[in-house]
Amino acid sequence: MPFMKGIAPIRRTVNYLQSGKLVLKDRVQVFSVHYNRLGDHHKGAREFVFWNLPQVQYKNPHVQVVTFKNMTPSPFIRCYLEDGADVVIDIDGKTKEEIQDHLQRVICKSSELLAKEAIAQEKKDNEANFGYGCQRHCICEMPGQVPCPAVCPLPNHMRGKFKYAVE
Repeated sequence: MPFMKGIAPIRRTVNYLQSGKLVLKDRVQVFSVHYNRLGDHHKGAREFVFWNLPQVQYKNPHVQVVTFKNMTPSPFIRCYLEDGADVVIDIDGKTKEEIQDHLQRVICKSSELLAKEAIAQEKKDNEANFGYGCQRHCICEMPGQVPCPAVCPLPNHMRGKFKYAVE
């Protein structure tokens, strides 16, 4: 499997991507991380980018995620909001866990809000729903609908074989 090659291939599995805790608020449009490849005070930022940035991208598909390497003396995260404002978060000398906890408190949705959104997103039981995972497998099971041709053959005027036949 080619996706299991390289450094830490676990980062490319769906289970790992889904386990991310950072779900950004709806008003965040751009999430940028500024860090250097060298330096001890940039170590937490490098590890955050390596381990947690794919999860942030997976959990927030409508947010643009950008990294800037070797352009700043101290690491920071800047989030651009939809009203034009930006939030700058200093991550100098922090570990990746401290960065993740701080981001979760500042720019992420709360666990209560995520639970409410999950409940609202669930499929509601509706008589009109049919298919796999619903009460009815086919629409023909609804009263007043045409039955399945496998059970009861359709009249000839409803079949294309007879309707569009060239005589």
